[in-house]
Amino acid sequence: MQTVDLRGVCCPTNFVKAKLAIEMADSGEVIEFYLDEGEPVQSVSRSLKNEGHKLLDLRPADGHYVLRVEVG
Repeated sequence: MQTVDLRGVCCPTNFVKAKLAIEMADSGEVIEFYLDEGEPVQSVSRSLKNEGHKLLDLRPADGHYVLRVEVG
């Protein structure tokens, strides 16, 4: 599983980086994103879901959030 650390990356740059990681992955692959609390976690998760990817898990972890996504 690939992990992409987007902590400290501002919106919308964090979504652009997440999208690039997904574009380089194969369909069905799972990617784990580390996101800051607030707007980053809300925007990135909503945008990836709207693009047809499956959100598997979203959980808090040591001051940030972990979002697991299956590439659609």
